[in-house]
Amino acid sequence: MNSRFSRKHIFVLILLQRNSFPVKSSIFMAQLNNIILEKLFDIILKNRKILYKFLTSTPREQLLNIPEGYRNNIWWNIAHVVVTQELLVNKFSGLPLRISNEMVEKYKKGTVPDGLATEDEIELVEGLLFSTLELMQQDYEQGKYKTYTEYTTSVNITLSSVEDAIAFNAYHEGLHTGAILSLLKVQTK
Repeated sequence: MNSRFSRKHIFVLILLQRNSFPVKSSIFMAQLNNIILEKLFDIILKNRKILYKFLTSTPREQLLNIPEGYRNNIWWNIAHVVVTQELLVNKFSGLPLRISNEMVEKYKKGTVPDGLATEDEIELVEGLLFSTLELMQQDYEQGKYKTYTEYTTSVNITLSSVEDAIAFNAYHEGLHTGAILSLLKVQTK
């Protein structure tokens, strides 16, 4: 890390700030923000690699199967995280989506899978798992996210900035990775 502050210093300053001792260094706050976002991008990338492995190594029948007692399948969960990132980050920042409206309508919150996926759709999502993340990170680093329309999620978390959206996206993807693990487990019994 090329920084004037070590991670240890940052931790201490965060504790001081949380305990009502104002930290007034804009340089420090910018560096702290960059460290946090760098870690979030890394977490999302690691999760995307896991999702890619599920997508490419799970038999198609299992990918598309909706077990009894479940509302969706492995395929839907993977496509859904791509759609959700685009909506939370780009849509509410006023930037164009990098996915089709058809994909949004098929995999947005509240939808249910139809049990079908073409080879072309699967290959598209394989690529979007990484390209959408890379482009989001590039756009963030280039300062393209200038505004954000506040949004309250279904778990009552209000997102007021693109940073909030990126952090919530990491949490959201973790939830869906857990759902996929549950789907895999129930199908291998």
